[in-house]
Order: sequence, then structure tokens, then C-alpha cells
Amino acid sequence: MAADIEALRKVTFLAPLSDREIKKLAKSMTERSIPAGHPVVSEGEGAIAFFVVLQGEATVSIGGAERRTLGPGDHFGEIALVLGDAPRTASVTAKTDVLLGAMASWNFKSFVAEHPEVTWPLLQTVAKMVADTPGA
Repeated sequence: MAADIEALRKVTFLAPLSDREIKKLAKSMTERSIPAGHPVVSEGEGAIAFFVVLQGEATVSIGGAERRTLGPGDHFGEIALVLGDAPRTASVTAKTDVLLGAMASWNFKSFVAEHPEVTWPLLQTVAKMVADTPGA
């Protein structure tokens, strides 16, 4: 649980949350283990979940070109939080064995409704992700 909370604390749009609220969010997430070299999500596929890297590293690629490496506290799938069924704008592949915290968009929607202080930071994060996506 402590690793989850530390990783969630690094998610910019969750910064307004208290320790108690972060713990509640951490409890509502499921953990997924992905072995090195395996895909986590694929560009163009449907998206219904948001992920936070808890342990390990993963690479992000768009159109087959590697864009960046994610580590503990990094996150992806923000657009899925807002749109729920939008196609993935990038592929993410486990570079090492990766442990992820995952949350379905419909669960996060109710969490945001209970904690409106994350709405503006979340909107800014999603806008930045869209602006940084080639062809957006």
C-alpha cells in the first residue's frame, strides 16, 4: 500500500487530495503485473482504464516511434478517464517487469464527482496530453 500511495502522490492532477483520499483511491485500484517485453496497451485500441506505474519501467510509442520511458509515479490513460471509450493515442510496452495500478474510467468518474478539486488539474493534464500527441 505505501508504494501505491507514493506513486499516486506523484500524479500531478491528484495533488489536491489529502492523504486519506489518496489511500481511498489506492484501495479502489487493482494491480496488474506485466512481464518485460509485453504490451500493456496498444495504440488505436479501445480504452477504458487509467494506469499508474508502481514499479518498473515501460516505453511509450506513437506510430511505432518510441517517445519516452515511464517509471514509478508516471501515468497513462488520462483520456480514457474523461472519454471512457476513446481509442488509445499511444502504445505502452513493459520495458522491465512492471507493476501497475489500474482504475476503470467509470470508477474514476465517481471518485472525481466526490472530489471536484481534481477536475481542473485533470483537465489540464488531458489537454497537455492531447496537445503533445502528433496529429491531434
